[in-house]
Amino acid sequence: MGTDIDPSVAEIEQAAFQLRRLWAKPQLLRRLRENCEPGRGIQLSNLMVIYAIAKQGEDRGDVTVGAVAELLEIDPSTASRLVGHAIDAGFVSRQASPVDARRAHLQLTDAGRRIQHRADEFRRHFIARLVADWTPAERSEFARLLRRFSEAAAGVSIDEAEAGRLLEAAAPAADRTEEAPRR
Repeated sequence: MGTDIDPSVAEIEQAAFQLRRLWAKPQLLRRLRENCEPGRGIQLSNLMVIYAIAKQGEDRGDVTVGAVAELLEIDPSTASRLVGHAIDAGFVSRQASPVDARRAHLQLTDAGRRIQHRADEFRRHFIARLVADWTPAERSEFARLLRRFSEAAAGVSIDEAEAGRLLEAAAPAADRTEEAPRR
């Protein structure tokens, strides 16, 4: 890859980086912490697990640690640790699976559902303020394009070899010569 990339791609990349802040807004986490039951602090990782379980549709079947790992695109051991923290915080419960007793079925507790509802409400009100001066057609078109972009991103794996080459090419020349194999 070189400089032949459309400049709008760089704009999209920067905007996508900024959008991640909608999920992890410091004000959101602070307000959620203030609204949690005493002793139940909330971390971003708890919110991610709550979202993953809700997204899987806990009432539609088995929600497992593996399903959480897949949705969050993390390895199962990390998902297991994050789910454990969410259980310890009282946002998630684990029972034997009704489908396969060897597996654990995850569900949101009442506290987990309240946190999900409050987080969703906060983000939706925040976004509504951001697009308040947009026309309905602009909001609809933006939603359509953002959904299309998000679905494309979810459906494409990163080519690790290409990523390695790009990162290596971006390293300062001194770093590349130090890491070069010696003969």
